[in-house]
Amino acid sequence: MKLLVYHLSQDDPKKCTAKKMERFGLVRIVKRVERIPRGCIILNPDADRMFSMADKENSLKYGIVAVDCSWRDVDTVFSRLSRFKNHRYLPFLVPVNPVNFGKPGKLSTLEAFIASLYIIGEEELAIKLSNLYKWSPHFLTMNRELLDMYRNSRDPEDIKRRLEEFFS
Repeated sequence: MKLLVYHLSQDDPKKCTAKKMERFGLVRIVKRVERIPRGCIILNPDADRMFSMADKENSLKYGIVAVDCSWRDVDTVFSRLSRFKNHRYLPFLVPVNPVNFGKPGKLSTLEAFIASLYIIGEEELAIKLSNLYKWSPHFLTMNRELLDMYRNSRDPEDIKRRLEEFFS
């Protein structure tokens, strides 16, 4: 499974989950857009389409790219990635990282990878990633019911329908 991080070095390196994943050989960090493979899935909180099991084939073939930048610069950074066609946002999840604990949608790079891998059925790798920090296994625990629902959904429309039922 190819996991890449487009890294802009905008956050505190001591708190950077991407750097720690790289140290453990779990991701490859790229600092230039040209190094991102065509056809990959780019995790983008402002994408028009939701990430789902329907993205499994592309994820396995081309990889998943998370963008590690400051939340302040999300719009600017993702405009540089507009030439890529497979932008996806993750469905509703609650982060447990110390910086954005409990703020829905504000996932760390690590949490974004854990979620995307779990959703496409790559649970073993998701669990391996979730063991990098003391807090990170709690991401799976807190979001397990939602993640299982997303994994058992066929596509974004199925996830949306199930979410409506879940929250009603």
